[in-house]
Amino acid sequence: MTDSDLIAAARQAAENSYSPYSRFAVGAALRFADGTVVTGTNIENASYGLALCAETVAVAKAMADGVRGGLEAVAVTGPGVEPITPCGRCRQVLNELAQLGGTNPVVLCTGENEVRRIRLSELLPHAFGPASLS
Repeated sequence: MTDSDLIAAARQAAENSYSPYSRFAVGAALRFADGTVVTGTNIENASYGLALCAETVAVAKAMADGVRGGLEAVAVTGPGVEPITPCGRCRQVLNELAQLGGTNPVVLCTGENEVRRIRLSELLPHAFGPASLS
């Protein structure tokens, strides 16, 4: 799957967004070394703090399906012209999954007409992860 295909999968995931409060539909797609692709979309809640970001939903789906190693790339897309990046919480959640497989995935931050390619380690320098607990 190419980066363009991964971005398309994230955009398709965003179509299932439940975002009645912000009206900011976000989609995420994770690509693993074995070819597995897992998608997620944001899910809002009337109790705002209980909302789930697209990246967190995708990671939870991957973990629930036993997909834990080899995270190569993440595509994140949302409405608007400017590329969006994962929030701080999502960066940490993505980092946990990446560290389980010892990878540093590229994050494709996607806007209407622009894609920024940034390594997860650049988005979350000096990350806290499983190795930090030993």
